[in-house]
Amino acid sequence: MLWSAPPLACLLRLIDEDASMSVMRRWLGRDVMPLKGITGMSTRIVPLYLVLSALLTVLAWVAPAHAADVAEESVILVAKREMSGPLYGSTVLIAKHLGNDYHLGFIINRPTSIRLAELFPEHGPSQKVPDPIYLGGPFNTEMIFTLVKRRDSPGGHSVQVTQDLFLAVDAETVDHIIEVESDHARFFVGLVAWQRGELGDEVKRGLWYVLKPEADLVLRKSSESLWEELVTKCERLSKGI
Repeated sequence: MLWSAPPLACLLRLIDEDASMSVMRRWLGRDVMPLKGITGMSTRIVPLYLVLSALLTVLAWVAPAHAADVAEESVILVAKREMSGPLYGSTVLIAKHLGNDYHLGFIINRPTSIRLAELFPEHGPSQKVPDPIYLGGPFNTEMIFTLVKRRDSPGGHSVQVTQDLFLAVDAETVDHIIEVESDHARFFVGLVAWQRGELGDEVKRGLWYVLKPEADLVLRKSSESLWEELVTKCERLSKGI
């Protein structure tokens, strides 16, 4: 690596400054609205690819967080019924602990009406991916990210999310997944970023149920009833049923 990693707080500020709520709203209208204006595959990844690469360097020396539940490497978050709003109401997320109580994550039940074929009409393998792109969150919505189920890293600057789930962030790796293993992958625009301690605070405030992550759950083909299924399960568990 030819450059040194900036402090983690600076990296997360970079993500936040790059966020565009107006772009997000073009993906997520009443339910979902298509985004216009993404014209080439080379525009998808670069800024956050640098950020996540630096995060991997930071993880080598940051102290682990000690917040209950969300201090695990990754968790599934299920929005409680009381949480409202067009973006996070009735959502299910996969969240990864980055160290020192920072987290990144993706909403896994917000499919858009757009497919890769529409964004990249010149790219043959994209035409063969039938699944929609998902809205992962409000930050970096001009980029495509991939969660892929496999036992080892797909390469590049990929980040391990669970034992058998990896996040691909650089263009070459995402392209390779599109070409050869899209049947066990999900493609997202945008992500969710929590500053230090924010997710733990949200859990303490009672906004989320927290579950252990499962790759098959994250990549379930139909997410239409996923939230209702999980929130009902969590409510029963909380009542000891």
